[in-house]
Amino acid sequence: MNRLSYALVGALAVAAFGNSVAAAQTTPAAALSSAAADQAFTRLSDSYFDSYYFPTNPTMATADGLHDFDTKLEDYSRAGVDANIKTLQQWQAKVAAVDASKLGERVRGDRELVLNNIRSTLLTLRTIKPWQKNPDVYSSGITNSAFTLMERKFAPPETRLRDLVAREKLMPAVLAEARKNLDNPPLIYTQIALQQLPGLVQFFQKDVPSAFTDVSDSALKKQFADSNAAVIQSLQDYQSWLKTDLLPRSHGDFRIGAAAFRDKLKYDEMVDIPLDQLLAIDMANMKQNQQAFADVAKQLDPSKTPQQVLAELGSDYPAADKILDTFRGTFDKLIGFIELKQIITIPSDVRPIVEETPPFMRATTFASMDTPGPYETVAKEAYFNVTLPEPDWSAQRTKEFMAQFSYPVISAVATHEAYPGHYIQFLWMHKLDDRTRKLLGATTNVEGWAHYCEQMMLDEGLAAYVYPNHKRQQLLLRLGQLQDALLRNARFVVGIKLHTGQMTMDQAVDFFVKQGYQSRAVGEVETKRGTSDPTYLYYTLGKLQILKLRQDVAAKEGKNFNLQQFHDRFMQQGFAPIAIVREAMLHDTSPTL
Repeated sequence: MNRLSYALVGALAVAAFGNSVAAAQTTPAAALSSAAADQAFTRLSDSYFDSYYFPTNPTMATADGLHDFDTKLEDYSRAGVDANIKTLQQWQAKVAAVDASKLGERVRGDRELVLNNIRSTLLTLRTIKPWQKNPDVYSSGITNSAFTLMERKFAPPETRLRDLVAREKLMPAVLAEARKNLDNPPLIYTQIALQQLPGLVQFFQKDVPSAFTDVSDSALKKQFADSNAAVIQSLQDYQSWLKTDLLPRSHGDFRIGAAAFRDKLKYDEMVDIPLDQLLAIDMANMKQNQQAFADVAKQLDPSKTPQQVLAELGSDYPAADKILDTFRGTFDKLIGFIELKQIITIPSDVRPIVEETPPFMRATTFASMDTPGPYETVAKEAYFNVTLPEPDWSAQRTKEFMAQFSYPVISAVATHEAYPGHYIQFLWMHKLDDRTRKLLGATTNVEGWAHYCEQMMLDEGLAAYVYPNHKRQQLLLRLGQLQDALLRNARFVVGIKLHTGQMTMDQAVDFFVKQGYQSRAVGEVETKRGTSDPTYLYYTLGKLQILKLRQDVAAKEGKNFNLQQFHDRFMQQGFAPIAIVREAMLHDTSPTL
């Protein structure tokens, strides 16, 4: 998964047949009533997607594989924001008016997904206000709109280029709206936008034209040259404006505050645990991971501290020009282990394409999975993006950056992003016959699943499979997994404390280094990310919820519990919040943690 959308707006349990026939015979009226209510809600949700969600988010529509809006662009104007708020309020009333008690279990979960999507978008537009605070929303947003048309060959190049020209003609106006909307943004947001912009300009100068070199229509090529030049000039002008005008008056606060943080967790993840309790849960898990790290480090070299062993771990990495090949080389072992141990059903033999991260995503991500949308029928390639060091970096900066690509960490990242993490979950989504579950979901499910896989695979014996009779290498794999777990533990604490005023950015960087066992370069990038991704605690939060769900399902099923069946049933729920998944798999509403 991990398709990114910088649009301003947005961001199958196979029911056991069992006693369903008998139930229908004994309560026909109730069954028919539920079926009718389910159908009515499905029509309502379809209308939400068709008349609002996709028309308002054309970039997301392209990414999802629906190409009716490929010539359109999001309305970034203040009038557009206000219109979206008004329309969303109307939709909120319509969906909230549906009586959940009359719906079947699955459709009841779909109603929660649609309603929370609306609530979350309203929270973003009215309270968090990235359209007013974050200049990168505009420049990276239009760049992503171009990228979705060029990254996959879902139509002939002439068709996609014609659509791109139509989008590009709308882009200068977006940057003009940015100048009207942006008001006292946080300094870090303006700095990040300025850091991104040279790469964005280069993207339009080099990457975009190179994607359409096989277009022969001279008139179309001339139109593209004109529209692309206008976008480049607009981005360069925007960069100058940010530097000379907006940067000196960027004194705003990036913190969203405790109330908005709680609401965002409630709407996005269906988690309403108090923030102080969440911090206590994560800190307890972090202490466990630190102790496990110390135990493994002692086995590797009892004469050294965990930090010294960590330094050695971070110094064992491939050359920069071999990183992509190293990632590709992990797939055979991971797939072989999954099949041998019957971890999960792999729906397809097609593998993701490993490539360098696109320029506009490099400032805030090291690796990501970019999969085709659930409705893409032609260009079905999935891309495993890896951020490489820049050629003009100093040797010291490159060394610190490369510490994240030690061989054990590469194995953990490949597990997280591909097998059996994001990529496998994406493959399962194509098996669903539920539009809401294909389009909406919770990050605690998506990232929680991938993070859970890192630990689960080693718990099931991956290290001994990859490195038979090499105890040191086995221990290093576990050490790499624990370092990644500590990174996610640190995100958990930093996200909450940054946005509730309990931690400064400098303290956050130090926390990543001292408690999360990361290099300072990684800590700086992670802290920057946290300023605009406040709830990036969803990795650990989701993993802990899945572990508890598995424990409770295993306790209920006893000797009949089967890991592959558990994982397959989990996949059948789509990307739903764990609370919904839990109700479907356990048929109760017990706490997720």
